[in-house]
Amino acid sequence: MTLDATWTRAFIERTADVVREQRAALVELDREIGDGDHGENLERGFSAVRAKLGQQPEGATPGQLLKMVATTLISTVGGASGPLLGTAYLKGAAALGDATELDSAAVVAFLTAARDGVVLRGKAEVGDKTMIDAWTPAVEAAGLAAGDGAEPAAVLRAAADAAAEGAASTEPLVARKGRASYLGERAVGHRDPGAQSSSLILAAAAEAAATPAAAATTGEA
Repeated sequence: MTLDATWTRAFIERTADVVREQRAALVELDREIGDGDHGENLERGFSAVRAKLGQQPEGATPGQLLKMVATTLISTVGGASGPLLGTAYLKGAAALGDATELDSAAVVAFLTAARDGVVLRGKAEVGDKTMIDAWTPAVEAAGLAAGDGAEPAAVLRAAADAAAEGAASTEPLVARKGRASYLGERAVGHRDPGAQSSSLILAAAAEAAATPAAAATTGEA
């Protein structure tokens, strides 16, 4: 089984839903070590994405849909999260090219390119208490799952589970990047909001893939 544009649309819709549902929690996380607007910014961005999703042509490929997410986030989300997540979606979309169906290798390529986009933009690494602490474990887990022959949905589930653990792992860290880095030891004990929102996005991808309608049957299936 592969994933197609139906999955991509479901992924985008589910992300908009979960960002809205978790808005207050993300605001609270960001208020503790940032400026408190992360949840509001993401909700505004993905609300705009949802509005544009309905305007996309029926035959839009996964890459085209994800590129739309990228450009919309970059233009509507304030702070650092807009450019960072926008670049993630943009690089991830480019990795998919014109593919209409995504196998496990394509899913890994998407996640890897997205993570690399965040690194390119933010210059962060694992342990800096940023969204990279969620993205890198996700990429590694996805690669292992795909290497073991897992289907795309299972690859995304492995990535999402690893991202959730990665987000939790930021709590004892001292921030080395972003606004939280100004707090020094006072940031210890608080979860990074960007890592948490990234884990929510990856969970939305896995949840969308678990829906039967999101999968396409290839001639080999």
